[in-house]
This record gives sequence, structure tokens and C-alpha cells, in this order.
Amino acid sequence: MLAALACLPQAGLALTGQITQISGAVLARSADGQSRLLALDSTVREGDLLVTAENTFARIKWGDGGEVVLRANSQFKVDAYSYEESAPARDNVLFSLVKGGFRAVTGLLTRRNPQTYSVRTPTSTIGIRGTHFGALYCNNDCANVPNPAGGAPANGLHVDVADGRIFVATQAAVVDFSVGQFGYVQSDAAAPVQVPESQGIRVTLPPQAVNPAIQGGTVGTGSHLECTIR
Repeated sequence: MLAALACLPQAGLALTGQITQISGAVLARSADGQSRLLALDSTVREGDLLVTAENTFARIKWGDGGEVVLRANSQFKVDAYSYEESAPARDNVLFSLVKGGFRAVTGLLTRRNPQTYSVRTPTSTIGIRGTHFGALYCNNDCANVPNPAGGAPANGLHVDVADGRIFVATQAAVVDFSVGQFGYVQSDAAAPVQVPESQGIRVTLPPQAVNPAIQGGTVGTGSHLECTIR
């Protein structure tokens, strides 16, 4: 059955995040169960589960100036997002990486309240100190991800830090990773381990996600409309 699309204006909705670059099909499933296709300038809301398809990426800019770029075949949930420039006591950011991977550059919120920003994954929780990092969760679905050791990356969480510092927490241990380091977490019961650079999995993005000037980097009309799938 074909889904009917009803386009809804976004005026009046509180802005948590906004799609600033997109290529391919990206779906947002809201907390009330509705799904909508996202386009350039679409709003990302608290409670949304973002789903990227094959050969797809999406860049989201948050209210504090931070950014997240989602890889293809990923699922990323905005569990909580609260940022007001004049109300630092209300800062609260919680994301969940359900599947796939992303790169993130944190914004003003983590400079003043880094302890209020975290990313949950199936194996662990990532805490932020103010940084640029990548995270990739593999569950028999990373065959196309480059691996310096050859073959598919091991199942579990892979992280790399391009700037700043993160920590990764499981039931077994909490381990810090700083700029230039790589980490791996097999499961929530295992301690995170540092991986040599020669064996590390770096979360990479398609060329058009890195350089918006490359043709094919964006789709969408920028009309501030979203299409709800009913």
C-alpha cells in the first residue's frame, strides 16, 4: 500500500535541530508514532528517531551550534535536547545510537556543562568533554566499512577522537580517549579498550558530506515543509 503524504508547515515548533545537509532518504519517527520524510531545513525534534537509508547521509545542526552527521544505514534517537543560552541549569542532551554510525562536533552546551551531554549505544555510554569524535556500532552490518586489518570490523562499538576528549562507560569500566586515539567496546560487560592507530576504525563520511560544494551534496527544497507519512 502506498503511503499518503501530507505536508505540514513547521512554523511555531520549537527548534531542537535542523537538517543543514542531506542526501538520500531520511525518515524521522516521532514519539507519537508518526513518521515523516526529512528535507533540507527540516526540523529535528526531541523524541525523534532518525533513520538513514542506503547511500544516504544527513547533517543536523543543534541549537547550541553543535553538529552530528549520520552515516548511511543508521538509526539515531534524540532522547532529550534542552539548550537555552540564558538558562544553563536546564542543559540536557541525551542521544542514542541504535544502529550505524555518526560523526559529531559538540557546541556551546558542552563547553559550559559537558556532564549534561551523553550518547547511549547498545554496548556503552559515551560522555563528552568538548570534542570532535566518531562512533560506529557494528552488528553483522559493517561489511562495507574500511578496516585496516582487512575484512569487516568486529561487532561492537568503535570510536575515534579527532579533537578533545571523550569517555566510554560500561558496567565493567570507564575509559578516557583523547585526540588521535581509537577505542573499541565488545559489550556492556566488557571494559572499553584502546586500539592502536594502525588497527583503529575511523568513522568516515561520503565526500559530499565533508565538502558541500560537491554535486549531489543536498536534496530538498528548503521550504521549511515536512511530509508526514500516514
